[in-house]
Formats: sequence, C-alpha cells, structure tokens
Amino acid sequence: MTWSPDRNALRGRVAVVAGATRGAGRGIAAALGEAGATVVCTGRSSRTKSSTRSDYNRAETIEETAELVTRLGGTGIAAAVDHLDPDQVKALAEQIRTRHGHIDVLVNDIWGAELLKGGPAQWNTPIWKHDLADGLRILRLAIETHLITSYHLLPLLIDKRGGLLVEVTDGTADYNASHYRISVFYDLAKVAINRLAFSQGHELAQHGATAVAITPGWLRSEMMLDNFGVSEEDWREAIDHPAPADFALSESPRYLGRGIVALASDPDRARWNKKSVSSGQLAREYGFTDLDGSRPDIWRYIEEVRERGLRARLDEYR
Repeated sequence: MTWSPDRNALRGRVAVVAGATRGAGRGIAAALGEAGATVVCTGRSSRTKSSTRSDYNRAETIEETAELVTRLGGTGIAAAVDHLDPDQVKALAEQIRTRHGHIDVLVNDIWGAELLKGGPAQWNTPIWKHDLADGLRILRLAIETHLITSYHLLPLLIDKRGGLLVEVTDGTADYNASHYRISVFYDLAKVAINRLAFSQGHELAQHGATAVAITPGWLRSEMMLDNFGVSEEDWREAIDHPAPADFALSESPRYLGRGIVALASDPDRARWNKKSVSSGQLAREYGFTDLDGSRPDIWRYIEEVRERGLRARLDEYR
C-alpha cells in the first residue's frame, strides 16, 4: 500500500520551527503543515525585516515557508527572529504565549554556518590554521542559539505533558563519537547538539516531555541543489556527475519533517527520549516515505557498505 500523510495527525497542535527559512527547517515546517499543525516559522531572512538577514544572503524567506505550510493544509505563521539575540527570542515566547498559550512541538534547527564550514577544499583544516573568528561563530550559531531558544521556549512546552523537543544535527551520536567531522569547530557543534538532546531529555522527563536528536541523511537543500546545478524535480541528473554516485541516496527536506511528524503523533514517543536517530531509522520504524515514495537511508549504507569497503546496489538503501 502506498503511504500518504495523515492530513489531520497534528490538527490543533502548535509547533515552532526555529530556523525554518530553508533546508531542513523548511522541510520540517512543510511536513508539520501537511499534518495540519499550526507552525510558527522563525528565522532571520524576512521580506519585512531586512535587519535580520541571514549570513547566506539568499532569496528564501520565512514568509515563503509559512505560505507553504498553509498551502499544505496547516496554518503557517512567520516570525522574524535572530536566535542569537535573547531579547528577540524572549519576545517570541511572549507572542506565542499570548496568541497560542502553549507549544506542543519545538524544533531547534538553527544552523546558519554553512558558508563558515566551507567546502571540501577547506575541510580537515587543523584548529591552529582555521580562522578563529569563523570557528567561534560556528559554535555560536550552532549551539548558543539552541540554548537561548530552549531557555525561553521550553516553559511553553512543559506546561502540559506530552511535549516534543527535537534537536536537529548532522550525524547520530554513535556515528559522531567515532568519526572526525570536517573540523574541530564543526565536529564540536554537531556532537554538542546530540548531547543537548540527551541532557534536555533528562530535565524534560519529569514534565512528561520528550527530547530527541535527529539527523537527516544527504539533504537536498536549496543550497545543495544549487551547488550541483539541479532542482528538486531533476536532481537525479546530478548523480555521478557532478555529484558522486551515492547522491542517489539523498533525501528531500520533507523526509526529515515526516519523521518528526511521526514522533509527534506517537503516543508512546517517550521511548525515544534522550536518543539520537536518523531520518532513515524513523522511516523504518514508522513506515513513512519521502516525496517520491522511497525510504532513503544513507547512514545505514555508510555503516554497512562504504565503511567496510564493500559494494552494494544503491537501490537497496532507498
């Protein structure tokens, strides 16, 4: 049987996606929308508030994300917020308390350091040769923003039992524990977010709330598609050239979002508290699919095939 989203799975629930302008954040907001949720979409890139423009200087805006949420059946609300500014996040919390009273799902997807991370030519640069200011900003954007957001918004999540906090990162806790990730600064940022889900889960459990760290696989973000000169409609044309062959196991941002919807819809989601999982793992558990009906799982492919020097049919992992 072909899987399709339940358009009312989260009807009446309020979600906040911090960092919803593009990439994983937009995909998560869209999936919450197709499940009927009210989704507050935050970020720095706004049509109406140019002072909060992101480091990327790209065209995507939070208003576009909110409109997408609404088109898919939810209620999208755009909120221009710089999550490095505690006063702005505090004001966001006050607005949500006044208009909605409560948060059912909080997604910490803030990143914004893709340019600072650099491309493959800059990877594996040792800490003493890395630009220190850039490295420290990576940590601020990736970790400090999440702490500020949790500080101000979690009180709205724990006032009722059953809330879900999702920390979005790159790589599961198990994978990152034994693999160096690009640079000391990037490595620390991604390991820290997994641990942040663990530590917050410890604190949230007594309030009946759940915290989970989730990593996408190879994400076909707007920036990734641009890098390979393709769109979401023709992305397969990049396989083998200019992208490597395992780009065939990439996933749309919506796939990760559907995993979060599955968690939020699961009355037994507390079993995931403090854990670190991938979108592919959640798809195997809950049975949802990507937009094309497939279930890509590049992390399982990396573990079972690539790292063992083996060969396998890529379609066995999609």
